[in-house]
Amino acid sequence: MPGLIRRNDIDEVRARINIADIVGDYVTLKGAGVGSLKGLCPFHDERSPSFHVRPQVGRYHCFGCGEDGDVFSFLQKMDHTTFTEAVERMAARVGFELHYEDGGQANSDHGNRARILAANQSAAEFFVSQLATPDAEPGRKFLGERGFDPSAAQRFGIGFAPKSYDALSKHLKTLGYSEAELLAAGLVGQGDRGTYDRFRGRLVWPIRDVTGATLGFGARKLLDDDQGPKYLNTPETAVYHKSQVLYGLDLAKRDISRGRQVVVVEGYTDVMACHLAGITTAVATCGTAFGVDHIKVVRRVLGDVDNADTTGTGEVIFTFDPDEAGQKAASRAFGEEQRFAAQTFVAVAPDGLDPCDLRLNRGDDAVRRLVQAKKPMFEFMIRRVLAGHNLDTVEGRVAALRASAPVVAGIRDQALNIGYVRNLAGWLGMDTNEVARAVSAARSRATETTRGAPTRGAASMGGSGSTSSGAPTQERGAPREPGAQEAAPAERGPSLVHLPIDPATRLERDALMAILQQPEIIGRELVQRASQVTYANPALAVVRDGVAGSMDAFDTPGWLARIIEEVPAPFATLVKELGLAPLPEREGRELTIYCKAVTTDLIARDLLRRKAELLGQSHRTDAAAEPEKYRELQVELVRIEAERRALRSE
Repeated sequence: MPGLIRRNDIDEVRARINIADIVGDYVTLKGAGVGSLKGLCPFHDERSPSFHVRPQVGRYHCFGCGEDGDVFSFLQKMDHTTFTEAVERMAARVGFELHYEDGGQANSDHGNRARILAANQSAAEFFVSQLATPDAEPGRKFLGERGFDPSAAQRFGIGFAPKSYDALSKHLKTLGYSEAELLAAGLVGQGDRGTYDRFRGRLVWPIRDVTGATLGFGARKLLDDDQGPKYLNTPETAVYHKSQVLYGLDLAKRDISRGRQVVVVEGYTDVMACHLAGITTAVATCGTAFGVDHIKVVRRVLGDVDNADTTGTGEVIFTFDPDEAGQKAASRAFGEEQRFAAQTFVAVAPDGLDPCDLRLNRGDDAVRRLVQAKKPMFEFMIRRVLAGHNLDTVEGRVAALRASAPVVAGIRDQALNIGYVRNLAGWLGMDTNEVARAVSAARSRATETTRGAPTRGAASMGGSGSTSSGAPTQERGAPREPGAQEAAPAERGPSLVHLPIDPATRLERDALMAILQQPEIIGRELVQRASQVTYANPALAVVRDGVAGSMDAFDTPGWLARIIEEVPAPFATLVKELGLAPLPEREGRELTIYCKAVTTDLIARDLLRRKAELLGQSHRTDAAAEPEKYRELQVELVRIEAERRALRSE
């Protein structure tokens, strides 16, 4: 067993990795001021982005839930890896050879999660190789009958599991994987007579995460004597959680982010058909209904926010079969619709064809027209309700109004709500005021039912405002980093969002933000002087002391980290927030002017304070009785005034 990774190697890997590239695999990031990026927090559900990343300092911080750390802690929390696994993974990414205490080398068996992922990758390669064998003819025939040629199979990594109890496990054991590891990966099952390959005589699709790592597999039955289900998926493992993965997301994520559109289909072949037809934003669930965890994943990749500063509105398009199962799926999707800030739509193919069959029967253009002909989710659901009533009778129209009014009442966008009231009145052939009263009554009943229960508005979803400096104005309970002791409420440290907004505190806050984030622009001399001035806010004064005690790390990659270590533990969060909150300036000359100006203003304020104190002492000093003291005061006054003038001229 190797020892601990050497600290210098850890620092080197951290310095070589751009944290924005790693976080960007999980979260769509957009510019948020100078050297800062922001997106929807992956650690809590929110409607407005409060998750900030600063590549220059290699850290992230969420002003909503308080999560904070570097690239290694991000991977630990997102992928449930150990610290060592995270470092080794990033070292492999940049091609850096790690060294361990005691002179050890990297151990290929360095973690259960890593071994599962490696076993899955080896299994995926084995399945792909088997697709070309004679025994895989049923699989090739299945693909061909659905319009997928060998290049399509290669594009999506499709393979074939031999009809054998141990062909896969034998192969993987020759590569060094143990039976326990294969069981942990869900590649084999445990029977009365030992282990057996879980997938046998089936066509196999690899299910990957956003980074392209193979988490598990979905396998389609091909043979008549296969008594198993039509589709068999990997069971829950340390890396595969079906409620949190979406098939095709690794291929679709870039276009989802760029085009701000995601198309949710129902199966693996539907994803393939869409991508091959040019709808490269298609994804599918893996043997489970589209749920809350899937929504969180989609929103992060889509950049689904309801801020006023977002450009354009995202689209989430669901495709459902017109059969009963498809209608139930539509109802479930509608139940979660308001978790999206993006507009939601439904696309139903003619004649009950799913995207795969539609492409096979009518070509790629038909698949594209299916998505283009989408209908708003609310319209789809209202019309579905109306379809269950006889609108030719008064009784039927009244019943339809009572059934559809709650649907319209649930539309939170006021403009849309009014529009759908009018539409519903037209579809029913009823007076608009009568429909509006029914919708209002339905809304009142819903309010009475949910009174006292948590609401699903922006507050509960993590929305937050911002101060003039770009820092959020709302705080939530902040989870601490692994291993840290939870402070009692009374001992919780200060936060940026709790600082007063008086001019003195604002100046101190903004100066410290500039000093922590752009020290090289301000220069060592000004930072040194700013760390010696008097602060009105006691919490910011502690940060100032941390700056003063860290000057030996000035203008180094570890500047912010050093200050975080220097201050008392309860003040670490405040330093992190000051170090990541967006500066209110743009790149270039404006940034240089701003950072120097706000720092010199802080120093000038202190000089003015000292001048006022000296003038007071001078007025209270009798020049005749205490000539030496009076002369010293006058000399100091002249020196401070000269310093003030020199500072203004810089």
